Amino acid sequence: MFNPSREEVRRFFFEAWRKYRNQLPIEGLEQTAIEIMLLHPEYHPLLDQPEPYADRDFSPESGQLNPFLHMSLHLAVAEQVSIDQPRGIRALHQQLQSAQGAHDALHVLLECLGETVWQAQRTGMPPDEAAYLECIRRGLG
Repeated sequence: MFNPSREEVRRFFFEAWRKYRNQLPIEGLEQTAIEIMLLHPEYHPLLDQPEPYADRDFSPESGQLNPFLHMSLHLAVAEQVSIDQPRGIRALHQQLQSAQGAHDALHVLLECLGETVWQAQRTGMPPDEAAYLECIRRGLG
């Protein structure tokens, strides 16, 4: 299983954005990353200037949202839905989109994934797929 470092994740986003800005060929997962970055114009100034942000800490205590974590969660959700893993997430995503629209549906998945990852880190256990899917179901109302 690929487990990139913080530096590798940030380098991936910066490089994909650089390619996009310079109209260079974009490969594989970079295309999905570009689509995510285009959804977040508030991150464009950050992505245009890698140096000050490559090593910056974004601490929740200071009220800062980590843009790289947010975009990474987007990537994870896009991959999960595309391969229906955990099984059933694609159908739940479609139900959420029908009920709430694409943007709100995506936020339900992002919040549930973030909660699931946080719980796994807190307990030292693998992510609980059943709890993740149940969180998404609760988002259906």
